[in-house]
Amino acid sequence: MSERHWEHYSHTADMGIRGFGATKEQAFAQAALALTAIITDLQTIEPKEQVEISCQGDDDELLFLSWLNALLYEMVTRNMLFSKFEINFIGNHLQAKAWGEPVDIKKHDPAVEVKAATYTDLKVEQDEKGNWVAQCVVDV
Repeated sequence: MSERHWEHYSHTADMGIRGFGATKEQAFAQAALALTAIITDLQTIEPKEQVEISCQGDDDELLFLSWLNALLYEMVTRNMLFSKFEINFIGNHLQAKAWGEPVDIKKHDPAVEVKAATYTDLKVEQDEKGNWVAQCVVDV
């Protein structure tokens, strides 16, 4: 998907992220790109290494929070940034593959650290045309 299907929006001291897609999987992947784009320019991240991420949630919103926080965990513990995502749902379980590379301060020039996804403005829903949106505010 070469066209950008995500956006940031202002929220007091934090940052809102929103992903759009024809499917829930695409919306979650686009929101992950929005999250990463807070940290660095996505164009600087090469999808060299694959990491598998698994999480679950009781409903779509909790699964979305779980996904973003699992992604942040992988970024911190592996010292990596990700620029490509493949997501599959099995009930309330999410299986994902994320591709990226280790952080290089000179190459990636990270702007801020995203600490966590929050319940603020949390929403995962389909519009009247069947398109999905997944959003929340992240703590920076």
